[in-house]
Amino acid sequence: MKILIIYTYPHHDSLNGSILSVILKNLNNNYDIKVIDLYKDKFNPVLYFDKQNKRRELFLANETKKYREAISWSDHLIFIFPIWWSSMPAILKGFIDKIFVQQFAYAYQKNKIMPNKLLRGRTASIIVTHDTPWFLAKYIQKDYGKVLKRQILENMCGIKVTHFISFSNTRKSSLKQRSVFLNKISLFARNIK
Repeated sequence: MKILIIYTYPHHDSLNGSILSVILKNLNNNYDIKVIDLYKDKFNPVLYFDKQNKRRELFLANETKKYREAISWSDHLIFIFPIWWSSMPAILKGFIDKIFVQQFAYAYQKNKIMPNKLLRGRTASIIVTHDTPWFLAKYIQKDYGKVLKRQILENMCGIKVTHFISFSNTRKSSLKQRSVFLNKISLFARNIK
């Protein structure tokens, strides 16, 4: 299995960095693994287009080619990111805007409402961390990575999300709570198939 991890956090000495480390340590040794670290790559999230740089031609952009190739290579994607202001970080939103584009991730079809899902056959896992208490995240704010799951990956691109793991109230969490969560991540990583 070919696994692509899309890591979105400014540094590695953090809960998100620990999640990445635990996953890398516990994935099957027979798997091929690549990591995209958006902050380390200094990924430019600004989606810019004009008459010379057309939006419908983003699938040809050289600056993002290595990311499209990594996604094409993969069987399973793992997204690791925090929730900031009730959503994914801007750098990840920009990554999605610039990489999961028409003619690469999806293609509109004449006389059909839904696009052809060009990344069908792949699976994904989403792991999010946030400071919000779980009940507010679930019943009031409701997104917390689920827009990425439903609307982008599944509905537009055909990537089936097999795992959605959330760790809430991170700022007030104890070392024991974090340890229990990281054990859950370890078990998750060992069971990816």
